[in-house]
Amino acid sequence: MALSRSAQGYTAALISAIFLSTTSIFIRHLITGFDVPPLVLACWRNVIVISTLIPAMLVLSPRLLRVGWTNIPFLALFGLMLAGFNGLWTLSVAYNGAAVATVMVYCSVAYTAILGWKFLGESLGALKFGAIALCLGGCALISGALNASAWQTNFLGVVVGLLTGLCYTAYSLMGRVTSQRGISPWTTLLYIFGFAGFFLFLVNMTGGWFPGSAVTPMDMFWLGSRWDGWVVLILLGAIPTVGGYGFYNVSLCLLDASVANIIVSLEPAFTAVFAFLILGEVLTPVQLLGSALLLAGVAAIKLGDLRRRPLPVLQEA
Repeated sequence: MALSRSAQGYTAALISAIFLSTTSIFIRHLITGFDVPPLVLACWRNVIVISTLIPAMLVLSPRLLRVGWTNIPFLALFGLMLAGFNGLWTLSVAYNGAAVATVMVYCSVAYTAILGWKFLGESLGALKFGAIALCLGGCALISGALNASAWQTNFLGVVVGLLTGLCYTAYSLMGRVTSQRGISPWTTLLYIFGFAGFFLFLVNMTGGWFPGSAVTPMDMFWLGSRWDGWVVLILLGAIPTVGGYGFYNVSLCLLDASVANIIVSLEPAFTAVFAFLILGEVLTPVQLLGSALLLAGVAAIKLGDLRRRPLPVLQEA
């Protein structure tokens, strides 16, 4: 029996959350175990993604490599936004740890819902307003934004963590616009990661002007002959990144941006488990309360979507 369009969207978003939940674990291991500068890591991650996608597309569907020239400026802007998100989030993992950094991304839920309603005509009812309040409250508790001492001891970490939410919001909304243009989500993934890698490379060529970037061009090969570090880096780019972003882009074609964003907000729950089992990270009681509020927002928005009139079932080809 064919799944409904909304069921396909929920499934894609959930798979995306599982894949994405492992990315911060890889990143944290590379930063703490190999001291890789965060923005160097972010750049290589993009390079590995496109190096994985191009051969796969050539074999499975070469047409996915083609995109109209009129879409290139938009995809370049999309890539610039992705570069900002990837860079800031990698820095956040370095400053805040894998679990906290991942949860802090999801303050974007409020921005996505409001901007999606304002500019894309998406619905924004009472339940979504409730989800906004729950998610923002949860992020405030998790990040320590309500605690003055957190701003003194980890000012850069709090600011970078919150800024990742803004960039993730822009990514979600631009992904929705891309789907409306009729561009395949996998084609979009290839081009925006290509542009993002280019922009991050330029950032790393500024002589260390940006925090966490390469000081000299040779820093781009920080891992040198440490093959175990290269294996982890390649796995980071080839598996959780491609899978996570790919399925998220698919979900954006099937669901409202705000709905897809909130379902993928299950990512922190998976990350917290992986971070505890693999890295030994433990959330404080306050951070656990914040996580519970965020997940309550997920439940609220999903309930609101389920109460909407079901969409037609897609027929099998």
